[in-house]
Amino acid sequence: MAMASVSPQNSVPKVPVFLLFWNVSRLGIPKYEWWSEALHGVSYVGPGTHFSNNVAGATSFPQVILTAASFNTSLFEAIGKVVSTEARAMYNVGLAGLTFWSPNINIFRDPRWGRGQETPGEDPLLSSKYGSCYVKGLQQRDDGDTEKLKVAACCKHYTAYDLDNWKGSDRYHFNAVVTKQDMDDTFQPPFKSCVIDGNVASVMCSYNQVNGKPTCADADLLSGVIRGEWNLNGYIVTDCDSIDVFYNSQNYTKTPEEAAAAAILAGVDLNCGSFLGQHTEAAVKGGLVDEHAIDIAVSNNFATLMRLGFFDGDPSKQLYGKLGPKDVCTAENQELAREAARQGIVLLKNTAGSLPLSPTAIKNLAVIGPNANVTKTMIGNYEGAPCKYTTPLQGLAASVATTYLPGCSNVACSTAQVDDAKKLAAAADATVLVMGADLSIEAESRDRVDVLLPGQQQLLITAVANVSCGPVILVIMSGGGMDVSFARTNDKITSILWVGYPGEAGGAAMADIIFGYYNPNPSNGYPGRTYRFYTGETVYSFGDGLSYSQFTHELIQAPRLVYVPLEESHVCHSSECQSVLASEQACQNSTFDMLLRVKNVGAISGSHTVFLFSSPPAVHNSPHKHLVGFEKVSLNAQTGRHVRFKVDICKDLSVVDELGSKKVALGEYVLHVGSLKHFLSVRI
Repeated sequence: MAMASVSPQNSVPKVPVFLLFWNVSRLGIPKYEWWSEALHGVSYVGPGTHFSNNVAGATSFPQVILTAASFNTSLFEAIGKVVSTEARAMYNVGLAGLTFWSPNINIFRDPRWGRGQETPGEDPLLSSKYGSCYVKGLQQRDDGDTEKLKVAACCKHYTAYDLDNWKGSDRYHFNAVVTKQDMDDTFQPPFKSCVIDGNVASVMCSYNQVNGKPTCADADLLSGVIRGEWNLNGYIVTDCDSIDVFYNSQNYTKTPEEAAAAAILAGVDLNCGSFLGQHTEAAVKGGLVDEHAIDIAVSNNFATLMRLGFFDGDPSKQLYGKLGPKDVCTAENQELAREAARQGIVLLKNTAGSLPLSPTAIKNLAVIGPNANVTKTMIGNYEGAPCKYTTPLQGLAASVATTYLPGCSNVACSTAQVDDAKKLAAAADATVLVMGADLSIEAESRDRVDVLLPGQQQLLITAVANVSCGPVILVIMSGGGMDVSFARTNDKITSILWVGYPGEAGGAAMADIIFGYYNPNPSNGYPGRTYRFYTGETVYSFGDGLSYSQFTHELIQAPRLVYVPLEESHVCHSSECQSVLASEQACQNSTFDMLLRVKNVGAISGSHTVFLFSSPPAVHNSPHKHLVGFEKVSLNAQTGRHVRFKVDICKDLSVVDELGSKKVALGEYVLHVGSLKHFLSVRI
């Protein structure tokens, strides 16, 4: 939004122009481009950021779906801190803005969604933790000043957005019909956490409608919830051309002026696009929106820039003013990208004697597959120019002699080089097949129609495995889940790894896992399909993963019975109730400790994510299982430590009923940690 001119009193107002850039020299307002992206590193998507000879690249971390699979909240924040430091360094030399429209915290409900790779996955708790921690890493300053911002983050796309282009339905026309229960239980928690816990500076409304109303024209969702209930300290921005979409594509209003007014009155402060710039003045003159609403939006935008220090003069004299090209792509930052990939990679299958491979015993490693020597594929979408690449082939070749064949001309694999691949594998001591997808298969505006490996990939994998003499390691590079049930049941395929889109150092991280330089986390988050409600057969479930070590869980302390305090006159004292409202009184003193001892009983050190799940009583169509908490621990061989979960009955064990109210179900709960089960009774 730009203040194009100031109106004299008692005249027709010359209203602000809602654009992505400002340049009002007579008011001392310099040009500013709002749109920059930093999904997993400073990106060249959006006109606010550029690379040049001065800064040729920035650290490109793994795509979000892989980083989230680490279940390491401190890692989420550490990545955000590096990205914001590099962003500030680029800003100081005129290559970047200060407002970054990241992260994407939509719920990844269906593995065929092309943009699922950008998200933390299917679980509302993990998505909430990722979003708030990444935002803190981006925004929090090193001087502790909570009123100011290092850079401004933006949580998107609000809300119930998880379809781009699937079987004739696209995001520009899609109406998400969502119950109040699903809205508050599934779609809203990550955004709520982003605003309340992360104190994010912006929220972006989405293209789709929710229950017949465009999100960017929904006053209840924007002014009511984001700014009213959650107290957003910042601005609300549209996804690019969203207002044009709900006018021209969804035909939500009869005139463009009505569309402009609807967005502003709903709570939109900034328009990505030109629609408000073209139609707001006419909307004001037509009496559809008053100048006061414009003033509020302008104030929200200006306040954000003030918190960023945009009007504070010479950037070199500010807190981050000394940052420059030397602070981008540092050795430490690039090592963090490699570490993030290592922590996220999931070992799904490992036959005894397969992984880790011995770099001294392997004299000839066959490396086959369309993703075996890729570069750009590894960084997914909303990417930037990386510091450098280490491809899978390069990573593996750093430890052993390799022979390489792509096997297919691309991931579509319309014709596989089966005979050549079989010859290569038959002569090798071990074979690594790097298969999967890329942005030609899954991306923004590109959803899949199935979860099968593309083209003849399965044919190639099976043929190679059948002739191989040594271990066969199948590596799947993808954002969404792939059906690898054929590989899981094939004894000739001895190991399976899912590596997401592992970032600029992905090949090095893969090699670290394959050769045992790093022990994979046994409880990583392989992308599944809404495990909380899905009851069908699964190939791999949410949280599945193996390690080169073994970990045990022992319950030390947890109650078997807890009471919810209610006033004596409460109706549930005289009649049977399935649940009680999670009210202020009911939630008094509602926490208890669950203390566990976790031990690494293996021969080598490793990291392990301890998951606490709850299965509540079967009321209100509640999830049959949901994640309550998680903690990542690192343990040397044959050592253990205590892990304590503080469980809040109202916050952690509650369910959302059919009307969207938070309830505490009464009855028997099962708390799960690995194979350990603890039975808990909640009564009044």
